[in-house]
Amino acid sequence: MSFNPTEPLSRLRSHKRRRFPMIAVSAIAFLALGGVFYKGWHSESAVAQAQNGAEQPALAVTVSHPAVRDLVEWDEYTGRFEAIDSVEIRARVSGYLTEIAFEDGARVEKGDLLFRVDPRPFEAALDRAKADLASAKATLANATRDVERGEELVKTAALSREVLDRRKRDEDVARAQVAAAQASLLSAQINLDYTSIRAPITGRVSDERVSLGNLVTGDQTILTTLVSEDPIYFEFTISEADYLDYARMMAERGPDQVIPVQVRLMDEDDFAHEGRLSFVDNQLDRSTGTMRVRATLDNPQGLLLPQMFGRVRLAALDSHETLLITDSAIQSDQGSKYVWAVDANDTIVQKRVVLGPLMGDWRVVRAGVTSQDRIVTQGVQFVNSGMKVRPDLHQVDPQIVQAFEAPTPVDERG
Repeated sequence: MSFNPTEPLSRLRSHKRRRFPMIAVSAIAFLALGGVFYKGWHSESAVAQAQNGAEQPALAVTVSHPAVRDLVEWDEYTGRFEAIDSVEIRARVSGYLTEIAFEDGARVEKGDLLFRVDPRPFEAALDRAKADLASAKATLANATRDVERGEELVKTAALSREVLDRRKRDEDVARAQVAAAQASLLSAQINLDYTSIRAPITGRVSDERVSLGNLVTGDQTILTTLVSEDPIYFEFTISEADYLDYARMMAERGPDQVIPVQVRLMDEDDFAHEGRLSFVDNQLDRSTGTMRVRATLDNPQGLLLPQMFGRVRLAALDSHETLLITDSAIQSDQGSKYVWAVDANDTIVQKRVVLGPLMGDWRVVRAGVTSQDRIVTQGVQFVNSGMKVRPDLHQVDPQIVQAFEAPTPVDERG
């Protein structure tokens, strides 16, 4: 409404009085609406804060007690197989190679013919030695008869003593010549025998290094190599501490019992090859601080070959009560090992452990836990020290844990 100066003042005052109550009512309504909105917003915010601040439910984890078994702990080492006997086959006499009597890589028996050198020159030398021996024997026989006649003549003074002594000296020379001829004959026979080169041991032969018709030099030319197969050695090294442990264990068992070993090849999962410890060196290797050790294994099928790698395990201790936990429960931290355990208040605690060897999927625990501890086996990646959890105790099935029985000591006296 516009202001009209001609309108009476009383009318204007009446109009202002009517406008003020309308503005006041509008303001009160606005404030009331704002209060409702604030109250609603504040209530929703409080609910959200209450929900966020509420305690989260405890994490469910699977726990189990360490399995208790009477087991034998094994120490494992890497080594390689070595032939007990390894021979370089060489020609003993010089000559041309006329025969190769084996297939490359074949198994041969002791005494089997491998090569032959042309024997004809050596047969001729043998015949000449036989003739020389016959000549020497004839000379000796004649000298002996001269001595016998001289002794009869000396009795009648028909022959002087000086002549008889000369005849005896000739007899001695003839006898020595016979001995020399016999030695020459033996040497010729040996050289002839050397033209047939035979296997000195039973084993597996390599390939031929020289072809037929080639000239070979005595005691120089390598014709092939031959290694024994059954039994076979497995050589490896152990630390000084391990050596002392085994030495003490052997002292307790007595000198007539040996330590059994088990070997697996690099592509095998099981230690299927059994043997026994047969040699321990007499001093430590100064450069490595280790002791050279050797085991002997039967190899009737010839599967184990020299220079093949393998893993050997030895019984570290006699059968005793052992704690086992699943290897997946083991955690690492700066070079040390630990497991997560649940205490009486269902709170996660960290336990440092000393581990033994791995047996299948189970790890030997030598220190750090007891048979009553509840070890977290599932959910280990979600827990931390001090966290509240809801443990689900899982009993270990006795059939799951493989029984590693103690090997029977071998009594060498039978």
